[in-house]
Amino acid sequence: MQQCNLFRDPKQFDTIVTNNIFGDILSDETSMLTGSIGMLPSASIGDSGPGLYEAIHGSAPDIAGQDKANPLATVLSVAMLLKYGLQEEAAAKRIENAVLETLDKGFRTGDLFSTGEIGGVQGDG
Repeated sequence: MQQCNLFRDPKQFDTIVTNNIFGDILSDETSMLTGSIGMLPSASIGDSGPGLYEAIHGSAPDIAGQDKANPLATVLSVAMLLKYGLQEEAAAKRIENAVLETLDKGFRTGDLFSTGEIGGVQGDG
């Protein structure tokens, strides 16, 4: 029997379909794989009607007004909306590439910043 372990070998999973409460638990737990809950977009998509696209961290009221929220999960959720909700794959790809380019230039929010990296509003390009 093959063992599936989401935390030891996450690359074996492409998509996980589950109910809402279990999905919430899994998304919170697996956010540690990326190092920050601020990196993870989310989509709740059904067979009928529109989907819901949002960052898994929600609105982050504990840091509201402090100018330190990581916007990447929200931006990437918009990319998912374009790709899956509106079938605009080229536009989604442009957003995904912009996120990668931004990170490649060294821009970081506090949840991703490490000593020796560029944080906040400064980049190397």
